Amino acid sequence: MDWLLACKALILGVVEGLTEFLPVSSTGHLIVVGSLLDFSDEHAKTFDVVIQLGAILAVCWEFRRRIGEVIVGLPSRPEARRFTLNVIIATIPAIVLGLLFEKSIKEVLFSPVPVAFALVAGGVVILWAEARQRARGDAAVRVRSIDDLSPLDALKVGLAQCFALIPGTSRSGSTIIGGMLFGIERRTATEFSFFLAIPILFGATAYELYKSWHLLSTDALGSFALGFVAAFVSAFVCVRWLLRYVASHDFTVFAWYRIGFGLLILLIGYSGGLSWAD
Repeated sequence: MDWLLACKALILGVVEGLTEFLPVSSTGHLIVVGSLLDFSDEHAKTFDVVIQLGAILAVCWEFRRRIGEVIVGLPSRPEARRFTLNVIIATIPAIVLGLLFEKSIKEVLFSPVPVAFALVAGGVVILWAEARQRARGDAAVRVRSIDDLSPLDALKVGLAQCFALIPGTSRSGSTIIGGMLFGIERRTATEFSFFLAIPILFGATAYELYKSWHLLSTDALGSFALGFVAAFVSAFVCVRWLLRYVASHDFTVFAWYRIGFGLLILLIGYSGGLSWAD
């Protein structure tokens, strides 16, 4: 495997793993970093799908006990059936809208400048949501456990997740901040966002691999494997860190990061300092 390609695979794998579950948009970062690395062709798009699978499996491993309990408890435990129903309800809106508007979104929004605008706008929304949370305090929280989520709560979070179809918005950011606005405690919203990632990202990965199967080749296996492992390890570390972080911190730092990163992209793009790849 070419050493330059290996470096690109490693960098993009780490970027995917670190950003998939933070409210900063993994898709947006992959588009921007892929453009910077001149890694934006059809092969690169398939690569992005493969490393996304590594990040998903990291979440499955981290929550393997809870997932196993739900699967075993489906025949007999009402809370396991309610949890499964809530995940299904929250997943449906994004699947429907994704299938309807996938082509239009990719044609119009999958480039660095639209991503930059989405990053800035999302950062502003997070700052507003956090200010609202501080002003209302505990009065804003009515759901403190995943087991207390109602189907209506799940539907609301699922509708919020639809905003993540816009590259740069962030799936985790949409679901976590949306959940907080709907009265779900921060850590609970974060955990539910992780569980929602499993069917959404598995489904998206399977769909994209089905469409791009002809692009897979033995020559690409080395870079794909390297990116996959890098994404798995970095995502596993990130998920564990985030669960500890939200216990005592808000998301303001991520909001300012999004705004700063987005403005930097716009500055570079419009100043002509860098020629973005399509």
